[in-house]
Amino acid sequence: MEHHDNRTSGSPGEALDTDPGSVGEDGEPAALALKILVAGGFGVGKTTLVGAVSEIRPLRTEEQLSEAGELVDDTGGVDQKTTTTVAMDFGRITIRSGLSLYLFGTPGQDRFWFLWDELSQGTLGAVVLADTRRLEDCFPAVDYFEHRRIPFVVAVNCFTEARRYGAHDVSRALDLEQGTPVVLCDARDKDSGKEVLIRLVEYAGRVHTARLLDSVGPQAGSG
Repeated sequence: MEHHDNRTSGSPGEALDTDPGSVGEDGEPAALALKILVAGGFGVGKTTLVGAVSEIRPLRTEEQLSEAGELVDDTGGVDQKTTTTVAMDFGRITIRSGLSLYLFGTPGQDRFWFLWDELSQGTLGAVVLADTRRLEDCFPAVDYFEHRRIPFVVAVNCFTEARRYGAHDVSRALDLEQGTPVVLCDARDKDSGKEVLIRLVEYAGRVHTARLLDSVGPQAGSG
């Protein structure tokens, strides 16, 4: 898979709007907001997922597909798709009291890659949506996050007409790094989408904690 070396990611610590250990004026734990990216290929269901789980009216930047875009937008397998995201989708969901996720859906086409660097600044992690009919379309997103060490989960959007594959099969086909979660979901279903996000938060939390412990381990052992 190709690496895009000219891109950089933000520090994972920037994903936290508040200190997890801080408290508000009333003595209750301060609200925590985490930034999550929703990525994947063209027509895989990113806008659908953000819209399904968002508790606010999602911000969408979709435009009608045009004849000019036919040469660069492969609509094979998604022939009924008539619009495309040209900037980002945005939504918000409260996972539990004091913990909210801000969701940023990325555009899927290569010509919008320049937006990814801006959107990835300060993100806790990402959801990479995959369609087993066009599995190769999510390779660039997988490569992007692996190369920048941004934790992610692969969420297989189970389209009705698509052949079903197990999580292990998808993981092998994508050649994922060991431990990267693969989950099956329905991007149209709020509960299904919420489970994907919870899985990501748990996984990203473990990854960032392990990295923090690794960074302080040698210092703690010295002296």
